[in-house]
Amino acid sequence: MRNYQNSMHPLDPQVYYGISDRNYLDIHDVQMELLPDKLHQLRWKLHQKAKNEPTFRFYALYDRIYRPDVLEAAWKHVGKRGKAAGIDGVRAEDILSREDGVENFLREIHEELRSKCYQASPVKRVYIPKSDGSERPLGIPTLKDRVVQMAVVLILEPIFESDFLDCSHGFRPKRKAHDALDQIRDNLKAGRTSVYDADLKGYFDTIPHDKLMVCVRMRVTDRSVLGLIRGWLRAPIIECDDNGKQQPPTKSNKGTPQGGVISPLLANVYLHWFDKRFHRANGPSHWADARLVRYADDFVVLARNQGVRMEEWISGTLEDWLGLSINREKTSVVHLHRSESLDFLGFTFRFDRDLKGRDWNYLNVMPSKKSLQKARESIREKTGPSKCFKPSPMVVKDLNAFLRGWGAYFQYGYPRKAFRDLSCFTRNRMTTHLNRRSQRKYHRPKGMSDYQYLQKLGLLRL
Repeated sequence: MRNYQNSMHPLDPQVYYGISDRNYLDIHDVQMELLPDKLHQLRWKLHQKAKNEPTFRFYALYDRIYRPDVLEAAWKHVGKRGKAAGIDGVRAEDILSREDGVENFLREIHEELRSKCYQASPVKRVYIPKSDGSERPLGIPTLKDRVVQMAVVLILEPIFESDFLDCSHGFRPKRKAHDALDQIRDNLKAGRTSVYDADLKGYFDTIPHDKLMVCVRMRVTDRSVLGLIRGWLRAPIIECDDNGKQQPPTKSNKGTPQGGVISPLLANVYLHWFDKRFHRANGPSHWADARLVRYADDFVVLARNQGVRMEEWISGTLEDWLGLSINREKTSVVHLHRSESLDFLGFTFRFDRDLKGRDWNYLNVMPSKKSLQKARESIREKTGPSKCFKPSPMVVKDLNAFLRGWGAYFQYGYPRKAFRDLSCFTRNRMTTHLNRRSQRKYHRPKGMSDYQYLQKLGLLRL
């Protein structure tokens, strides 16, 4: 079996919606607001320049990337304990444990970048399980590469943010999944109830490098910066077999590693041109009065009617023009006005009969069955046989942390029934855990029900 420990990355598309996404975006926004004043001003100036001159190409950015304050800010974003190590095995703990470790580490990076002798290291590939039983490849750069990538993101992000359209929500500062859900909700209420629900096959692994670099050069022509990005895209990929033995490195002319700090920005840069073409005068936003809502590589197109022309336009743009692949097994047209339902970002949208028997339907938005199933699996894992020797207060603490995050994300819409069912499931699992710990039916205090006892333990109720 492959080792999945610490393989999950906060920017991995496997977790870009739900709890992980919400936490990342909140932390991301707070950290951006707490940037040093000079760096904050630099980002503001770059954003204003790009916004005021949409055709301007930035040709002198490299010296900003290795500024000490930029590298320090990059370290604060990615140099945290507990993160997975790259191919060199170096973790943030190793740097922090040394005297003046961070200062020396950043000084070395500064000198390598300044002297232009920095080179991207190979990427460590691990695999994380998907809900359908398959595995998703995840590339883990070295800690040094992650710091440099974050420094590049700090400089390039405000430039590209000036270009990105309002239909794009994923991996962007001050935007979250609920914003995308708001747009879908508004358009469904406006009558655009025919929805093209798209799924791209291995998007992060199939982005053509040559076309991606063309998109980057539309805004950035600094050769040194382009060289950094090209080096990360071309970095060899090394993975281990089931016995832990390293395999020969492989290269590809496609894809940006999931797990790379710069990958979400590059993914948005590439699909931005799909957004842009969609909203042109000859695009579906005009001739079909359609609306696009995109969260990273997940997107829906909402219109009053979906026809062959729409499907041909989307497939032609994505496959023929951008060189991507549509997963047709998971792509479909959903007609909500025909009592069908749409699942997006962990939620289900559907029109239900009025609860008071009145002669109209209302738009119901609730956690999807798949989201509830994943939540139950997480709760089972936290209360399973392997946890029977764990003190009950610690089990309750872990459950509360999960429920608090899950509830914060899924409080959108009408989640009351889902919350009630999940709370009941959690109480039952916790009761089973208590019985398992004592190897016989546990004895709660006299005059106290199971529910009251779990409340006394502090178990959260959604």
